[in-house]
Amino acid sequence: MAQEQIIVAGGCFWCTEAVMKDVIGVTEVESGYIGGDKADPTYKEVCSGTTGHAEGVRVTYDSDRISLEQMLDVFMGTHDPTQLNRQGNDVGTQYRSAIFPADDQREAADAAIARWNQEHPGKTAVTTVESGDWYPAEDYHQEYWEGEGQRNPYCQAVIPPKLMKLRKSFQKYLKADAE
Repeated sequence: MAQEQIIVAGGCFWCTEAVMKDVIGVTEVESGYIGGDKADPTYKEVCSGTTGHAEGVRVTYDSDRISLEQMLDVFMGTHDPTQLNRQGNDVGTQYRSAIFPADDQREAADAAIARWNQEHPGKTAVTTVESGDWYPAEDYHQEYWEGEGQRNPYCQAVIPPKLMKLRKSFQKYLKADAE
């Protein structure tokens, strides 16, 4: 098993985490903060929009089962990369669409954005490729959809459509137990 990691931000990390957990080869998804100026930010600080961080997820996956390019295509295809600093009703730079690649992943990140733009004429992804330090979110944000998210009206409204998009558009990358 060849373990790799990629960090992406596509709006609320609860939503992105829920999607990525259902992708084949994914062994861990950790919600956190990246791309800002403050060390060890809190959720409240990030939500204020003053730290510069994005809500993101660090995805650990088996690259023998799914490639980085495929992971990035799933990411680009399960959120709206055309919305600047927002996803739906979540507005602010903390909800921006961004890929935070390691140095050796930068070319693949740029290529994923270019592929998405080519496959969606008339639309332009505003997804950025950035760098930054990773800070895990507080424990109560981890695996949120599996627990508290099931009782959260926001999550119930936003996450199932993203999971349906994963199931419809990326069937071949779906874990068998996620169908």
